[in-house]
Amino acid sequence: MTAGFDIDAPRWDQGTFAGRLRHFLAITDPRLALVPEAELDRAKALVDGCRAGLVPPGSSREQLRYAKTLYDSAFHPDSGERMNLLGRMSFQVPGGMALTGCMLQFYRTVPAVVFWQWVNQSFNAIVNYTNRNAASPISLRQIAVAYVTATGTALATAVGLNLYTKRAPPLVARWVPFAAVAAANCVNIPMMRQQEIINGITVTDGDNNELGCSRRAAVKGIAQVVISRITMAAPGMIILPIIMERLEKFPFMKRIRVLHGPLQVLLCGGFLLFMVPAACALFPQRCSLALADLEPELRASIVAKHGDKVPYVCFNKGL
Repeated sequence: MTAGFDIDAPRWDQGTFAGRLRHFLAITDPRLALVPEAELDRAKALVDGCRAGLVPPGSSREQLRYAKTLYDSAFHPDSGERMNLLGRMSFQVPGGMALTGCMLQFYRTVPAVVFWQWVNQSFNAIVNYTNRNAASPISLRQIAVAYVTATGTALATAVGLNLYTKRAPPLVARWVPFAAVAAANCVNIPMMRQQEIINGITVTDGDNNELGCSRRAAVKGIAQVVISRITMAAPGMIILPIIMERLEKFPFMKRIRVLHGPLQVLLCGGFLLFMVPAACALFPQRCSLALADLEPELRASIVAKHGDKVPYVCFNKGL
């Protein structure tokens, strides 16, 4: 039943948004965050064995596909190491819904804004570090600088806008957390992955043969990740304030103010259940860049070795 089965072949067409969406719906499933480490290790062993042509007798294709889903959800595509739980995309819904709900609920006072933006940026730093291109190492000092810079940007944006919107309509003030999150993402992700921009990331041909390192590829990949992360947060943090602004005018909502926070957390979860895989699927994870768009020295090196056989290069953009 498994003869000739290629476990690394995409189950769905990764050249289309629909195919990528189905893939990420599978690997960002929040239930995967509850899978025990022992089961994840067994899945990795099965995937590694399948790659080596050593498939356990009696294994079905569905078993192999499920093992690959577990592997993709919990192990880094570059290093093969198990990622920490908080940084996995399968934890984005439970982690993101709690933090987003709290940021949207506790936005009225400066201390609350400062606290929840700090917690959110701490969580984002873990996610960004976990989902970097692992072929580009980063030092503890660089991690610290990225964390402090991104947190400072989020706090400055949130506190500044919070004070600026004191006289603005209430709904405008509710959108301050999104502005802070978007601004921080524009800083946090490039800073956390600065080594990729400075030294470049490994690019390969279509057969995964290494061709060199490209800074332009890194910039393209990181820009796409920034867009994806902001898109991931946008619907919940823009639409939910409108919903809550209207709901809070009803008498029954005024009687259950203590439940406004939990309600926003649950509604954020509803948005993120779809937006996490949708945002991840905006761009292919295995990104490509035309040979003509590479640095002149790298392009010349590739042409000298391979002629016109390599029209474009591929690389892992991260998530």
